[in-house]
Amino acid sequence: MPGMGSGLGSGQSTAMSWRWVLLNAHGSPIDAPEAMSADQRFPSQSEAETWVGEAWPLLLAHGVAAVTLREADRYVYGPMPLTPA
Repeated sequence: MPGMGSGLGSGQSTAMSWRWVLLNAHGSPIDAPEAMSADQRFPSQSEAETWVGEAWPLLLAHGVAAVTLREADRYVYGPMPLTPA
């Protein structure tokens, strides 16, 4: 995959470990819309945030109410609603 393994020092993972957990209006995890990968992963937090910044209208249209960012098994932040405040 492009960008994997480049610029990483020893002890750092080369796996794409950043991912969004998609949540319904009740806060329960849901599957990704068919138009998207069911297991979308990113090599960095910045790339994950860029993706959700572009994909949020499609996510919202498919019943995703909020997202939570995780790095591997670590909670980073969220839930972040996809609707305007």
